[in-house]
Amino acid sequence: MTFFQFLFSKAFFKQLLLAIVALVVLGFLILWWLRISTNHNETVEVPNLAKLSLDKVEEQLNELDLRYEILDSANYNPDYPQYSVIDQIPKPGKFVKEDRKLYLTLNPSGYRKIEVPNILGRTRRQAEPTLLAMGFKIGKISYRPHISDNVLEMRHKGEKLEPGTSLQKTSVIDLIVGDQSLNRIQSVSDTTDDEPITSATEETYHDEF
Repeated sequence: MTFFQFLFSKAFFKQLLLAIVALVVLGFLILWWLRISTNHNETVEVPNLAKLSLDKVEEQLNELDLRYEILDSANYNPDYPQYSVIDQIPKPGKFVKEDRKLYLTLNPSGYRKIEVPNILGRTRRQAEPTLLAMGFKIGKISYRPHISDNVLEMRHKGEKLEPGTSLQKTSVIDLIVGDQSLNRIQSVSDTTDDEPITSATEETYHDEF
């Protein structure tokens, strides 16, 4: 049998038909496997994890076949519980495939610590804006006899506070400021010292006449 005779034989058509059926079946199996492995057209809505602890987060995501990874801690927000979720990617309401990883940012346990600036020797008008700009709060203002109106001492919770000490942001700092009373006393003293000389001169002047 020649090659051309074989092309038109029943055996060739039978083998060709079997090959076509095998390709169709193989193609169907490949598409079916891809659909399962990639969860084709199967999505999950991302839940809102804000203010949830990691235990609650893990519980919710396990039910939805989602995973999570902690990115970092944000600046402390007093409106959120400690170590709770403060931000997430993707955002709530987005649709993602199963087994997708969500990236979480947590609320730390408190405000970060910063060093107390050296405001000793500055006037109250200079010292207060400096402390407020760094995130501290001004507490009680006390006065002590002094020649100036400069800040003489800082205190935190009743304890003397040295410049450079690390305190949490929003900590309350009390100030002890000079009241300039010694300056006024010195001025009065200087005036008093001059008066007897003037009085004695006047009395001597009248006695001579």
